[in-house]
Amino acid sequence: MKRAVTGVFATVLALAATAAFAQSKPPLKLGGILDMSGLYADITGPGSETAAKMAAEDFGGEVLGRKIEIVAADHLNKADLAANIARDMIDNQGVEMIFDVAASATALAAGEIAKARNKIIMFNGPGSIRLSNEACGPYTVHYVFDTFAQANVTGLAAVKSGLDTWFFLTADYAFGQDLEKDTTNVVLKSGGKVLGSVRHPLNTSDFSSYLLQAQSSKAKVIGLANAGGDTINAIKQGAEFGLMKAGQKMSPLLAFVTDIDSVGLDTAQGLLLAEAFYWDLNDDTRAFSKRFMERVKRVPTSAQAGVYSSVTHYLQAVKAAGTTDSAAVMKVMKDTPINDFFARNGRIREDGRMVHDMYLFEVKKPSESKGRWDDYKLLATVPGNEAFQSLELSRCPLVKK
Repeated sequence: MKRAVTGVFATVLALAATAAFAQSKPPLKLGGILDMSGLYADITGPGSETAAKMAAEDFGGEVLGRKIEIVAADHLNKADLAANIARDMIDNQGVEMIFDVAASATALAAGEIAKARNKIIMFNGPGSIRLSNEACGPYTVHYVFDTFAQANVTGLAAVKSGLDTWFFLTADYAFGQDLEKDTTNVVLKSGGKVLGSVRHPLNTSDFSSYLLQAQSSKAKVIGLANAGGDTINAIKQGAEFGLMKAGQKMSPLLAFVTDIDSVGLDTAQGLLLAEAFYWDLNDDTRAFSKRFMERVKRVPTSAQAGVYSSVTHYLQAVKAAGTTDSAAVMKVMKDTPINDFFARNGRIREDGRMVHDMYLFEVKKPSESKGRWDDYKLLATVPGNEAFQSLELSRCPLVKK
Protein backbone atom coordinates (compact mmCIF):
# COMPACT_ATOMS: atom_id res chain seq x y z
CA MET A 1 0.00 0.00 0.00
CA LYS A 2 2.82 2.36 0.95
CA ARG A 3 4.62 1.54 -2.35
CA ALA A 4 1.44 2.29 -4.35
CA VAL A 5 0.94 5.65 -2.63
CA THR A 6 4.59 6.46 -3.17
CA GLY A 7 4.26 5.55 -6.88
CA VAL A 8 1.20 7.77 -7.32
CA PHE A 9 2.95 10.60 -5.52
CA ALA A 10 6.01 10.21 -7.78
CA THR A 11 3.80 10.29 -10.89
CA VAL A 12 2.06 13.47 -9.70
CA LEU A 13 5.44 15.06 -9.01
CA ALA A 14 6.69 14.06 -12.48
CA LEU A 15 3.62 15.54 -14.18
CA ALA A 16 3.94 18.71 -12.15
CA ALA A 17 7.62 18.96 -13.08
CA THR A 18 6.79 18.46 -16.77
CA ALA A 19 4.14 21.17 -16.61
CA ALA A 20 6.49 23.50 -14.79
CA PHE A 21 9.21 22.86 -17.39
CA ALA A 22 6.78 23.63 -20.21
CA GLN A 23 5.75 26.83 -18.47
CA SER A 24 9.38 27.75 -17.88
CA LYS A 25 10.15 27.70 -21.61
CA PRO A 26 10.44 31.27 -22.85
CA PRO A 27 7.70 32.49 -25.19
CA LEU A 28 8.35 32.51 -28.92
CA LYS A 29 8.35 36.22 -29.67
CA LEU A 30 7.55 37.61 -33.11
CA GLY A 31 8.13 41.34 -33.58
CA GLY A 32 6.25 43.74 -35.82
CA ILE A 33 8.03 47.00 -36.72
CA LEU A 34 5.14 49.13 -37.93
CA ASP A 35 3.88 52.57 -38.83
CA MET A 36 1.30 52.86 -36.05
CA SER A 37 0.50 56.55 -36.41
CA GLY A 38 1.79 57.98 -39.70
CA LEU A 39 0.83 57.98 -43.38
CA TYR A 40 1.02 54.15 -43.67
CA ALA A 41 -0.89 53.36 -40.47
CA ASP A 42 -4.05 52.25 -42.32
CA ILE A 43 -2.04 50.02 -44.68
CA THR A 44 -0.07 48.23 -41.95
CA GLY A 45 -0.09 49.61 -38.38
CA PRO A 46 -2.52 48.24 -35.79
CA GLY A 47 -4.15 46.08 -38.49
CA SER A 48 -0.87 44.24 -39.11
CA GLU A 49 -0.44 43.65 -35.38
CA THR A 50 -3.99 42.27 -35.22
CA ALA A 51 -3.39 40.01 -38.24
CA ALA A 52 -0.27 38.56 -36.58
CA LYS A 53 -2.19 37.93 -33.34
CA MET A 54 -4.99 36.22 -35.31
CA ALA A 55 -2.42 33.95 -36.97
CA ALA A 56 -0.91 33.03 -33.58
CA GLU A 57 -4.34 32.32 -32.08
CA ASP A 58 -5.48 30.25 -35.06
CA PHE A 59 -2.27 28.22 -34.80
CA GLY A 60 -3.22 27.29 -31.25
CA GLY A 61 -1.29 29.93 -29.34
CA GLU A 62 1.86 27.87 -28.90
CA VAL A 63 4.48 25.89 -30.83
CA LEU A 64 7.15 23.47 -29.56
CA GLY A 65 5.74 23.96 -26.07
CA ARG A 66 6.33 27.72 -26.21
CA LYS A 67 3.60 30.32 -26.00
CA ILE A 68 3.54 32.56 -29.10
CA GLU A 69 3.81 36.23 -28.23
CA ILE A 70 3.37 39.14 -30.67
CA VAL A 71 5.21 42.37 -29.84
CA ALA A 72 5.00 45.56 -31.91
CA ALA A 73 6.68 48.95 -32.08
CA ASP A 74 6.15 52.19 -34.03
CA HIS A 75 9.13 53.20 -36.20
CA LEU A 76 7.65 56.66 -36.95
CA ASN A 77 8.90 56.23 -40.55
CA LYS A 78 12.49 56.79 -39.41
CA ALA A 79 15.11 54.37 -40.73
CA ASP A 80 17.47 54.83 -37.78
CA LEU A 81 14.66 54.18 -35.32
CA ALA A 82 13.63 51.03 -37.23
CA ALA A 83 17.21 49.76 -36.99
CA ASN A 84 17.33 50.50 -33.25
CA ILE A 85 14.01 48.73 -32.68
CA ALA A 86 15.18 45.67 -34.63
CA ARG A 87 18.40 45.60 -32.60
CA ASP A 88 16.52 45.88 -29.29
CA MET A 89 13.94 43.26 -30.28
CA ILE A 90 16.59 40.69 -31.20
CA ASP A 91 19.30 41.49 -28.63
CA ASN A 92 17.19 42.34 -25.58
CA GLN A 93 13.66 41.04 -26.07
CA GLY A 94 14.49 37.64 -27.57
CA VAL A 95 12.47 38.13 -30.76
CA GLU A 96 13.04 35.26 -33.21
CA MET A 97 11.34 36.68 -36.30
CA ILE A 98 10.50 40.22 -37.44
CA PHE A 99 7.51 40.91 -39.69
CA ASP A 100 6.08 43.71 -41.86
CA VAL A 101 8.39 46.76 -41.29
CA ALA A 102 5.92 48.93 -43.19
CA ALA A 103 8.11 51.12 -45.48
CA SER A 104 11.15 50.57 -47.70
CA ALA A 105 13.76 52.82 -46.05
CA THR A 106 12.86 51.43 -42.63
CA ALA A 107 12.82 47.88 -44.03
CA LEU A 108 16.28 48.24 -45.56
CA ALA A 109 17.62 49.47 -42.21
CA ALA A 110 15.94 46.76 -40.10
CA GLY A 111 16.91 44.13 -42.67
CA GLU A 112 20.60 44.83 -42.17
CA ILE A 113 20.25 44.30 -38.41
CA ALA A 114 18.37 41.01 -38.86
CA LYS A 115 20.92 39.87 -41.46
CA ALA A 116 23.86 40.56 -39.13
CA ARG A 117 22.18 38.49 -36.40
CA ASN A 118 21.03 35.62 -38.64
CA LYS A 119 17.36 36.19 -37.82
CA ILE A 120 14.41 35.77 -40.17
CA ILE A 121 12.72 38.97 -41.33
CA MET A 122 9.54 38.88 -43.45
CA PHE A 123 8.57 42.05 -45.32
CA ASN A 124 4.85 42.66 -45.93
CA GLY A 125 4.34 46.43 -46.17
CA PRO A 126 7.53 47.64 -47.93
CA GLY A 127 7.85 47.49 -51.71
CA SER A 128 11.39 48.30 -52.83
CA ILE A 129 12.78 45.69 -55.24
CA ARG A 130 16.13 46.15 -53.47
CA LEU A 131 14.86 43.95 -50.63
CA SER A 132 15.12 40.84 -52.84
CA ASN A 133 17.99 42.17 -54.98
CA GLU A 134 21.07 43.92 -53.55
CA ALA A 135 19.75 43.84 -49.96
CA CYS A 136 18.67 40.19 -49.98
CA GLY A 137 19.89 37.83 -47.28
CA PRO A 138 19.65 34.11 -46.50
CA TYR A 139 16.87 34.76 -43.96
CA THR A 140 15.03 37.57 -45.76
CA VAL A 141 11.57 37.08 -47.26
CA HIS A 142 9.76 39.68 -49.41
CA TYR A 143 6.21 38.40 -49.17
CA VAL A 144 3.43 40.60 -50.56
CA PHE A 145 4.41 42.88 -53.48
CA ASP A 146 7.35 44.83 -54.84
CA THR A 147 7.99 47.78 -57.14
CA PHE A 148 8.79 45.52 -60.10
CA ALA A 149 5.45 43.68 -59.91
CA GLN A 150 3.43 46.86 -59.30
CA ALA A 151 5.08 48.52 -62.30
CA ASN A 152 4.81 45.44 -64.46
CA VAL A 153 1.10 44.84 -63.85
CA THR A 154 -0.16 48.45 -63.84
CA GLY A 155 2.27 50.08 -66.28
CA LEU A 156 1.99 47.37 -68.92
CA ALA A 157 -1.82 47.42 -68.83
CA ALA A 158 -1.91 51.21 -69.13
CA VAL A 159 0.48 51.39 -72.12
CA LYS A 160 -1.35 48.55 -73.87
CA SER A 161 -4.59 50.53 -73.56
CA GLY A 162 -3.01 53.54 -75.32
CA LEU A 163 -1.88 55.49 -72.25
CA ASP A 164 1.66 55.75 -73.59
CA THR A 165 3.06 59.09 -72.33
CA TRP A 166 3.90 59.41 -68.65
CA PHE A 167 4.92 61.97 -66.02
CA PHE A 168 5.87 60.79 -62.52
CA LEU A 169 5.13 62.24 -59.09
CA THR A 170 7.63 60.37 -56.94
CA ALA A 171 8.16 60.09 -53.19
CA ASP A 172 11.81 60.93 -52.67
CA TYR A 173 13.07 57.80 -50.90
CA ALA A 174 14.00 54.20 -51.79
CA PHE A 175 10.49 52.94 -52.52
CA GLY A 176 9.39 55.86 -54.72
CA GLN A 177 12.67 55.94 -56.63
CA ASP A 178 12.53 52.20 -57.34
CA LEU A 179 8.86 52.37 -58.33
CA GLU A 180 9.53 55.19 -60.81
CA LYS A 181 12.55 53.36 -62.22
CA ASP A 182 10.75 50.04 -62.62
CA THR A 183 7.67 51.65 -64.19
CA THR A 184 9.84 53.71 -66.55
CA ASN A 185 11.46 50.50 -67.77
CA VAL A 186 8.05 48.93 -68.44
CA VAL A 187 6.73 52.03 -70.24
CA LEU A 188 9.80 52.34 -72.48
CA LYS A 189 9.96 48.61 -73.21
CA SER A 190 6.29 48.72 -74.24
CA GLY A 191 6.86 51.58 -76.70
CA GLY A 192 5.75 54.46 -74.47
CA LYS A 193 7.54 57.67 -73.48
CA VAL A 194 8.34 59.37 -70.18
CA LEU A 195 7.97 63.13 -70.48
CA GLY A 196 9.33 64.02 -67.06
CA SER A 197 9.17 63.53 -63.32
CA VAL A 198 9.26 65.47 -60.07
CA ARG A 199 10.13 64.26 -56.57
CA HIS A 200 8.34 65.26 -53.40
CA PRO A 201 9.19 64.76 -49.70
CA LEU A 202 7.56 61.97 -47.74
CA ASN A 203 4.23 62.97 -46.15
CA THR A 204 3.53 65.96 -48.41
CA SER A 205 0.32 67.89 -47.75
CA ASP A 206 0.42 70.32 -50.69
CA PHE A 207 0.96 68.83 -54.17
CA SER A 208 -0.06 71.94 -56.12
CA SER A 209 3.37 72.82 -57.54
CA TYR A 210 4.04 69.20 -58.52
CA LEU A 211 0.63 68.81 -60.14
CA LEU A 212 1.13 72.00 -62.17
CA GLN A 213 4.32 70.50 -63.62
CA ALA A 214 2.49 67.27 -64.42
CA GLN A 215 -0.33 69.23 -66.03
CA SER A 216 2.00 71.28 -68.21
CA SER A 217 3.79 68.12 -69.42
CA LYS A 218 0.60 67.11 -71.32
CA ALA A 219 1.36 63.49 -70.43
CA LYS A 220 -1.59 61.12 -70.78
CA VAL A 221 -0.73 59.47 -67.46
CA ILE A 222 0.46 60.96 -64.18
CA GLY A 223 2.13 58.03 -62.45
CA LEU A 224 2.02 58.26 -58.67
CA ALA A 225 5.20 56.59 -57.38
CA ASN A 226 4.19 57.04 -53.75
CA ALA A 227 1.88 55.40 -51.22
CA GLY A 228 -0.54 55.85 -48.35
CA GLY A 229 -1.38 59.43 -47.38
CA ASP A 230 0.75 60.81 -50.21
CA THR A 231 -1.24 58.87 -52.82
CA ILE A 232 -4.54 59.91 -51.26
CA ASN A 233 -3.58 63.61 -51.18
CA ALA A 234 -2.20 63.57 -54.73
CA ILE A 235 -5.39 62.03 -56.17
CA LYS A 236 -7.70 64.35 -54.24
CA GLN A 237 -5.75 67.45 -55.22
CA GLY A 238 -5.43 66.24 -58.82
CA ALA A 239 -9.22 66.07 -58.96
CA GLU A 240 -9.49 69.58 -57.51
CA PHE A 241 -7.12 70.81 -60.23
CA GLY A 242 -9.40 69.24 -62.83
CA LEU A 243 -6.64 67.06 -64.29
CA MET A 244 -8.88 64.04 -64.89
CA LYS A 245 -11.70 66.13 -66.37
CA ALA A 246 -9.15 67.66 -68.74
CA GLY A 247 -8.24 64.18 -69.99
CA GLN A 248 -5.16 63.22 -68.00
CA LYS A 249 -5.26 59.93 -66.09
CA MET A 250 -3.78 59.48 -62.64
CA SER A 251 -2.29 56.05 -62.08
CA PRO A 252 -1.51 55.10 -58.46
CA LEU A 253 1.35 52.64 -58.89
CA LEU A 254 0.78 51.36 -55.36
CA ALA A 255 -2.66 51.76 -53.85
CA PHE A 256 -4.63 49.84 -51.26
CA VAL A 257 -8.35 49.47 -50.73
CA THR A 258 -8.08 51.76 -47.68
CA ASP A 259 -6.65 54.49 -49.95
CA ILE A 260 -9.56 54.15 -52.38
CA ASP A 261 -12.01 54.31 -49.46
CA SER A 262 -10.37 57.55 -48.28
CA VAL A 263 -10.42 59.10 -51.76
CA GLY A 264 -14.00 57.99 -52.52
CA LEU A 265 -15.37 56.37 -55.66
CA ASP A 266 -16.54 59.68 -57.14
CA THR A 267 -12.89 60.71 -57.49
CA ALA A 268 -11.18 57.31 -57.81
CA GLN A 269 -13.53 55.67 -60.34
CA GLY A 270 -11.76 54.26 -63.39
CA LEU A 271 -8.30 54.09 -61.81
CA LEU A 272 -6.23 51.05 -62.79
CA LEU A 273 -4.20 49.49 -60.01
CA ALA A 274 -2.36 46.30 -59.09
CA GLU A 275 -2.92 44.47 -55.82
CA ALA A 276 -1.67 41.23 -54.30
CA PHE A 277 -4.96 40.60 -52.48
CA TYR A 278 -8.57 41.83 -52.37
CA TRP A 279 -11.02 40.96 -49.65
CA ASP A 280 -13.85 40.07 -52.08
CA LEU A 281 -12.00 37.73 -54.47
CA ASN A 282 -13.50 34.44 -53.29
CA ASP A 283 -15.09 32.63 -50.34
CA ASP A 284 -11.75 32.19 -48.55
CA THR A 285 -10.77 35.88 -48.80
CA ARG A 286 -14.24 36.90 -47.65
CA ALA A 287 -14.16 34.51 -44.66
CA PHE A 288 -10.83 35.86 -43.39
CA SER A 289 -11.85 39.45 -44.04
CA LYS A 290 -15.09 39.03 -42.11
CA ARG A 291 -13.16 37.88 -39.02
CA PHE A 292 -10.62 40.67 -39.45
CA MET A 293 -13.36 43.30 -39.77
CA GLU A 294 -14.94 42.16 -36.52
CA ARG A 295 -11.76 43.33 -34.78
CA VAL A 296 -10.47 46.22 -36.88
CA LYS A 297 -13.75 47.59 -38.31
CA ARG A 298 -12.31 47.77 -41.83
CA VAL A 299 -11.31 45.24 -44.46
CA PRO A 300 -7.70 44.02 -44.51
CA THR A 301 -5.19 45.48 -46.94
CA SER A 302 -2.92 43.18 -48.94
CA ALA A 303 -0.10 43.93 -46.47
CA GLN A 304 -2.23 42.94 -43.47
CA ALA A 305 -3.51 39.78 -45.17
CA GLY A 306 0.11 39.01 -46.03
CA VAL A 307 1.12 39.35 -42.38
CA TYR A 308 -1.39 36.67 -41.37
CA SER A 309 -0.23 34.37 -44.18
CA SER A 310 3.51 34.87 -43.56
CA VAL A 311 3.28 34.47 -39.77
CA THR A 312 1.27 31.26 -40.27
CA HIS A 313 3.81 29.95 -42.79
CA TYR A 314 6.64 30.71 -40.35
CA LEU A 315 4.90 28.96 -37.44
CA GLN A 316 4.17 25.89 -39.58
CA ALA A 317 7.85 25.76 -40.54
CA VAL A 318 8.98 26.05 -36.89
CA LYS A 319 6.71 23.13 -35.99
CA ALA A 320 7.91 21.02 -38.92
CA ALA A 321 11.58 21.81 -38.28
CA GLY A 322 11.24 21.18 -34.53
CA THR A 323 13.36 24.23 -33.85
CA THR A 324 13.50 28.02 -34.23
CA ASP A 325 16.97 27.86 -35.78
CA SER A 326 16.81 30.28 -38.71
CA ALA A 327 18.55 28.02 -41.25
CA ALA A 328 16.34 25.02 -40.48
CA VAL A 329 13.12 27.06 -40.47
CA MET A 330 13.99 28.91 -43.68
CA LYS A 331 14.72 25.63 -45.47
CA VAL A 332 11.24 24.35 -44.60
CA MET A 333 9.64 27.65 -45.62
CA LYS A 334 11.37 27.57 -49.03
CA ASP A 335 10.61 23.88 -49.55
CA THR A 336 6.91 24.21 -48.67
CA PRO A 337 4.37 25.72 -51.11
CA ILE A 338 2.01 28.35 -49.68
CA ASN A 339 -1.66 27.54 -50.15
CA ASP A 340 -4.11 29.67 -48.20
CA PHE A 341 -6.59 32.51 -48.73
CA PHE A 342 -3.71 34.84 -49.64
CA ALA A 343 -1.82 32.74 -52.17
CA ARG A 344 -2.27 29.61 -54.28
CA ASN A 345 0.89 27.62 -54.93
CA GLY A 346 3.03 30.48 -53.66
CA ARG A 347 6.72 29.74 -53.17
CA ILE A 348 9.72 31.48 -51.67
CA ARG A 349 12.65 31.59 -54.10
CA GLU A 350 16.35 31.63 -53.22
CA ASP A 351 16.37 35.45 -53.45
CA GLY A 352 13.64 35.58 -50.77
CA ARG A 353 10.92 36.68 -53.17
CA MET A 354 7.57 34.99 -52.44
CA VAL A 355 6.11 34.45 -55.90
CA HIS A 356 2.33 34.43 -56.24
CA ASP A 357 -0.43 35.72 -58.51
CA MET A 358 -1.02 39.45 -58.78
CA TYR A 359 -4.29 41.12 -59.79
CA LEU A 360 -5.15 44.05 -62.04
CA PHE A 361 -8.24 45.96 -60.87
CA GLU A 362 -10.29 48.88 -62.07
CA VAL A 363 -11.97 51.06 -59.44
CA LYS A 364 -15.75 50.88 -59.73
CA LYS A 365 -18.09 53.74 -60.47
CA PRO A 366 -20.30 54.71 -57.52
CA SER A 367 -23.30 53.25 -59.38
CA GLU A 368 -21.55 49.85 -59.62
CA SER A 369 -20.69 49.58 -55.92
CA LYS A 370 -23.02 47.72 -53.57
CA GLY A 371 -21.64 49.43 -50.46
CA ARG A 372 -18.56 50.51 -48.60
CA TRP A 373 -15.42 48.50 -49.54
CA ASP A 374 -17.03 47.18 -52.74
CA ASP A 375 -14.47 49.11 -54.77
CA TYR A 376 -12.78 46.88 -57.37
CA LYS A 377 -13.57 45.14 -60.63
CA LEU A 378 -11.11 42.34 -61.46
CA LEU A 379 -9.66 42.84 -64.96
CA ALA A 380 -6.88 40.25 -64.98
CA THR A 381 -5.04 37.69 -62.88
CA VAL A 382 -1.32 37.83 -63.64
CA PRO A 383 0.64 34.65 -62.79
CA GLY A 384 3.49 35.20 -60.37
CA ASN A 385 6.19 34.16 -62.85
CA GLU A 386 4.98 36.94 -65.17
CA ALA A 387 4.36 39.60 -62.53
CA PHE A 388 7.62 39.41 -60.57
CA GLN A 389 11.21 39.87 -61.69
CA SER A 390 12.74 36.66 -63.05
CA LEU A 391 15.68 35.06 -61.31
CA GLU A 392 17.75 35.65 -64.46
CA LEU A 393 17.49 39.40 -63.81
CA SER A 394 18.12 39.14 -60.09
CA ARG A 395 20.92 41.11 -58.49
CA CYS A 396 20.74 39.05 -55.29
CA PRO A 397 24.17 37.56 -54.52
CA LEU A 398 22.49 34.35 -53.29
CA VAL A 399 21.17 33.50 -56.76
CA LYS A 400 23.33 31.04 -58.67
CA LYS A 401 23.50 31.85 -62.38
